[in-house]
Amino acid sequence: MAEPVFRRLALIGLGLIGSSIARINLDGRPLAGEVIACARTPKTLARVVELGIADRVEADPARAVAGCDGVILCAPVGSFADLAAAIGPHLHPGAILSDVGSTKQSVIRDVGPHVPAGVHFIPGHPLAGTEYSGPDAGFAALFTGRWTLLTPPEGADPAAVERMAEFWRRCGAMVETMEPGHHDRVLAIVSHLPHLIAFTICGTADDLADESRSQVLKFAASGFRDFTRIAASDPVMWRDVFLNNREALLEMLARFMEDAQAMARAVRWADAAYIEDKVERGRKIRRSLIELKQA
Repeated sequence: MAEPVFRRLALIGLGLIGSSIARINLDGRPLAGEVIACARTPKTLARVVELGIADRVEADPARAVAGCDGVILCAPVGSFADLAAAIGPHLHPGAILSDVGSTKQSVIRDVGPHVPAGVHFIPGHPLAGTEYSGPDAGFAALFTGRWTLLTPPEGADPAAVERMAEFWRRCGAMVETMEPGHHDRVLAIVSHLPHLIAFTICGTADDLADESRSQVLKFAASGFRDFTRIAASDPVMWRDVFLNNREALLEMLARFMEDAQAMARAVRWADAAYIEDKVERGRKIRRSLIELKQA
């Protein structure tokens, strides 16, 4: 069997992503010789112990990272600045510090200043998830066949980048590197904007008069059900994502609103050709996703 990527790995946050990584290590794929789980609440730490998915649990992030050659921040991105300040002085020289956040420029802004010399900072983002959260939500196949994007800052050590790439490949992911700003623009359209729309549509349905609202829920078709699945996602995580990628998100939202207004005009004036073209373009995108095995 191959040697583990890390001798000792600290997972700061044991939600869907963190607990999935921990389960993969138990699944026989050698990610780390020892996994240290760190979470904010005693309830989460107690549940991690019950599940048996970590070798040790720690409530204090500084204690969790002591002596680790790998540290991955798996908490909401809004907490990263405080976490980085807490763990920075305790990071082991030569260690790799990474994360799984959905925004990358903000992570480099908030974490970078706290990374000591000799520690390799390799931000990352696995493009995998469900609407569930917490240590019970994780599963070992979460990343299989999905992409993980690495966004190393300028001057990052190529060997450290490759080490993180190997880590994610052992998790079952496909890996690509990307410039942080480009990452945030791409994710604004493929992830952040769809979530914003889903939350908004469900909020609109919730604001309907009681009789209409009950019928919306009773007769929900597949389209609305898909929106409710997305809208069931963790509110703290998505609050932080929206606020930490606001410029790219607002740009994509403005473009979407222009297109929505154009579609509204087509419906109002019975422009059948315009409507059919938009629907067909949507079908082509769906077919492309299926061909790429990302559907």
